[in-house]
Amino acid sequence: SCSFSECSVSWLDIGAQYNIHILQNAFCIIIIKADYTLAPSFRLISPILSFQALISHHVTLADLNYLTEEKVYEILALCEEIGNNSLLIGVIGKVFSNAECLVRSFRKEESNASLDSQGRSENEKENASMSASSASRSGEDDGSHDEVTVDVAAVRRVYDRILTDEKAESALVNAILCVMPSVEDELTYHDACAFDPNYLNLFVIIMENCNLHSPEYLDTALPFVCKAMCRLSLPAQARLARLWSRYDVRGIRRLAETFQQLITYTVVCHKFDEDNLVNDNEAVVSAAKCLKIVYYANVLAGELDPQQNEEEEDEILESNELTLQELLGEEERTPKGPRVDLLETELGVCVSDCRQPVVSFDEFINEPLNEVLEMDKDYVFYKVNAESKFAFMSCPFILNAVTKNQGLYYDNRIRMYSERRITALYSMVDGQQANPYLKLKVRRDHLIDDALISLEMFAMENPSDLKKQLYVEFEGEQGLDEGGISKEFFQLVVEELFNPDIGMFTYDENTKLFWFNSSSLENEGQYSLIGIVLGLAIYNNCILDVHFPMVIYRKLMGKKGTFLDLADSHPVLYKSLKELLDYEGNVEEDMTLTFQISQTDLFGNPVLHDLRENGDQIPVTNDNRKEFVTKYADYILNESVKVQFKAFRRGFHMVTNESPLKYLFRPDEIELLICGSRNLDFHALEESTDYDGGYSRECRVIKDFWETVHTFGQEQKRLFLQFTTGTDRAPVGGLGKLKLVIAKNGQDSDRLPTSHTCFNVLLLPEYSSKEKLRERLLKAITYAKGFGML
Repeated sequence: SCSFSECSVSWLDIGAQYNIHILQNAFCIIIIKADYTLAPSFRLISPILSFQALISHHVTLADLNYLTEEKVYEILALCEEIGNNSLLIGVIGKVFSNAECLVRSFRKEESNASLDSQGRSENEKENASMSASSASRSGEDDGSHDEVTVDVAAVRRVYDRILTDEKAESALVNAILCVMPSVEDELTYHDACAFDPNYLNLFVIIMENCNLHSPEYLDTALPFVCKAMCRLSLPAQARLARLWSRYDVRGIRRLAETFQQLITYTVVCHKFDEDNLVNDNEAVVSAAKCLKIVYYANVLAGELDPQQNEEEEDEILESNELTLQELLGEEERTPKGPRVDLLETELGVCVSDCRQPVVSFDEFINEPLNEVLEMDKDYVFYKVNAESKFAFMSCPFILNAVTKNQGLYYDNRIRMYSERRITALYSMVDGQQANPYLKLKVRRDHLIDDALISLEMFAMENPSDLKKQLYVEFEGEQGLDEGGISKEFFQLVVEELFNPDIGMFTYDENTKLFWFNSSSLENEGQYSLIGIVLGLAIYNNCILDVHFPMVIYRKLMGKKGTFLDLADSHPVLYKSLKELLDYEGNVEEDMTLTFQISQTDLFGNPVLHDLRENGDQIPVTNDNRKEFVTKYADYILNESVKVQFKAFRRGFHMVTNESPLKYLFRPDEIELLICGSRNLDFHALEESTDYDGGYSRECRVIKDFWETVHTFGQEQKRLFLQFTTGTDRAPVGGLGKLKLVIAKNGQDSDRLPTSHTCFNVLLLPEYSSKEKLRERLLKAITYAKGFGML
């Protein structure tokens, strides 16, 4: 920092020569001298010429309170004339280090029409005053200032010109470092955005710098920008998301990549473990919060159907244990109901509203972060210390399905433990026999009846019992359920309920998918059972062989099916309706359709349905064909199966109503949780397998085993998985996430291989030859059914 007394006599002489008081230009001199400190390698080659040029062009930094594209070009031309960039660096130093100057810069032409000396129009000053008073009364943003007043295209062109100069970029970095602490204070203590709706321009301008991903910014400036941006109020964050949602795909992707780069750079450059948590790193946390704004901008910019929502779910009956939970403090620590993201609420949109984002959701996942995240600690922060500790579960878009599944597993297990503890306390108070598990005793030949009666009794008497750990016992069998018997129970229930002969579901041979049978004779309890089974499978970390179209999972998340969903669930009908919409001729004369449609019931008889009152009298025309298609799709996907799906959803929510499932997962990820991955990579399974009992990776038998398994066809591989793990699907993340153990089970013999499906353990005798191993293994996996005690 220089004072006027540091100026040499030569500057005073120059001032006198031009008959201008030197104090008028003192700030210009100070900036030039200060720039020498910021960039030591810089040398003024001609200070007198520089000053003369400034005077002759009437450009003084003292009067420069905002920038426009034209002013920048004028300064660049002047710098070229005098042969150095001192003036440009001085301008950058002043404007970019002053929040007010930067906020007023690069306005659109209409915004610059009548700016005062401070860079503000009369209307803008009045609006700012009114906005501040309104915000102080309501604390909310009415969304009237969502229009971008920054000329973004001009900002990008300016950056393209000035970022070619290393010294100018260094000045820019230093200016950002200088201004951000004051910006953070203004947002934290004064809510600057409430007083000036254009305050967000500051972040819009800075984030247009295409070099923010470079080490110069990642080390210093960008973490400060993120830290300040995190201080934006919720309405201001929502406004910024709306502003960015107007960008094209390249603009939104660049913003996402900038914050992702900071997270990755910080994670790679630091060592994080259970003692040094990534949750405590301010740069990573701030970047993740900023990335959330971009994420919702991406959602808003995508293909939305926010109005297509299912009816509100009926309230799930609570048990009498609620009072005891309150006495134990359970209610305060783990509040009931699904968690809601505040920014999502502020924007009035949810992720499931977005059918197709402009940038793939997968691009928001940060794998390096997932690798160092201590999920057990993060879950505790998410559930208990949400106010004082940041949890990445509050930004689920940044987590992959494996990490989120781990968080869901912790939530389910803790809930099971809580129910077990409450049951034990009740047994002590009431003297009743403790039943800490959801215990089902079923007969194989009456599986559905037994399961339905038991689960309905639990749901009616005490719905919270469904949140206990499942324990299944097959009557007449000795197996103890440590997970494996439950897996087979789920598989058998699904096989029977989805049997087309029962008539609960219809099966499409082309799509290999099931759909609700609108004319089914089964009662609602059967469909509730299916919903409960799906919920219990997620709750108990089991995978089901269920083949539903994606629209089912969207409906479970609260969305209605629409015309676009027919492409997946009813592709032939979708193609026909699409052709109707695209038809260029006369629809009424050429197709002779009406608003009455025909379906086939369970017995093959036609059933007529009017999409509008007296639909058979209303022809489909070029003008009303969109309405016809919309109503047709709504009837097929929603109205015709309303009773069946409502019972199905009610059963599902009996188990998952308090789970963070809806908050953490998108519909496609829910399908992955329930059905597992269809990709069976046995090479990944080989890499992740452990060995016990004297076996190792180098043993001859193990080498023969894997060579044999790799020659299996897809069906044989599924049978092998079924035999060893209790399910023929890969878990979330693929077979590499499955911990299979192969243990030695004696010397060579004629015994078949056996397995502990509860623990994914294969007991393999040390067969004398590869041929014998193949023959014994194939026989074991082909004829395996039932459980016994070994």
